[in-house]
Amino acid sequence: MTDVATSFGSTRAYRIGSEGVPFVLLSGAGGNALSWHRYMRPFAATRQVIVLDPVGEPGCSVQERPLHDGRDWANWLHETLTALDVERVHLVGMSHGGWVALQYDLHLPGHADTITLLDPAGFGRLNGRFLAWIMLGGLAAFSPTPIRRLAARALHNASLLDDDLVRLLRASTGFRRRHIAPPEITDEELRRITAPTLALLGERSQMYDAQAVAAQIRAQIPNAHAETIPEAGHDLPVRCPELVSNRTIQFTAATEKQA
Repeated sequence: MTDVATSFGSTRAYRIGSEGVPFVLLSGAGGNALSWHRYMRPFAATRQVIVLDPVGEPGCSVQERPLHDGRDWANWLHETLTALDVERVHLVGMSHGGWVALQYDLHLPGHADTITLLDPAGFGRLNGRFLAWIMLGGLAAFSPTPIRRLAARALHNASLLDDDLVRLLRASTGFRRRHIAPPEITDEELRRITAPTLALLGERSQMYDAQAVAAQIRAQIPNAHAETIPEAGHDLPVRCPELVSNRTIQFTAATEKQA
C-alpha cells in the first residue's frame, strides 16, 4: 500500500506481487479498490496486480483538482503509474473505469499492452432506466437483509448480495462525487485505440443495448473481441467473477504470446 502524488491529488495504490507486466484495476463510479476484492487472488496468481482508489471517489485518495475530461483522467492515471515506476500495463476497467482505460490509450498510446472492459461506460448517454436502477439499488442497500436480497433478484443486481460492497455503499452515502458523466465515445475515437481489447458486456445491461455496443466495438476497435454474457447485467463483475477473471487472464496471456 502506498500513496503517490499527482497533479490531481494523492492517490492510494495497493500492490501485490512483483513479477510481469501488471494488471491495473480501475473501479466504477462510486467504487474503489474494494470493488475488486474477489479478483485479487486469481489475478495475483498469474502476475503483479495494482489496484487504485481513484481520486474523487470514496476511498483513501484525496482529490485536489477537478478532472474535466478524458485527457485529465489519462494524465491522472499516467502520473500515478509513473510514480509507481510502471511503464507498461494490462488495464482492466469496470464501468467508468473502462472508459478511463480507453481514454488512457487514446491520449497516451503505447503504454497499455491490453485493455479489458467490463460493461464499460461511454457508449451512449446515461438513460433513465440506468439511473433508476442505480437509485433503487442504493435504497435497497439500506433495507433489512431479507428485503435487500429480494431486491437483488428484482433489480437483477448481484451487488446487493455482496455484503462487503453493501457496506461500502452505506459508508459512502454522504460522499459528494463531482466528476463529469463520461461523454459518449465516438467511432473515430474507437478506431484510434491501439491496444488489443477484450470487452465483456452484460447481456441484460441496464446501461445500453449490449448487443449493439458489442457490435460497435468489434467494428471500430482494430484489434478487439467483444462478447455478451448471458444473465448478467451491469452487475457483471460481481455476478460473474470467476468467468471474468478467467477470460481476462486467458486473453492477456494469449496476447503476450503473440507479441
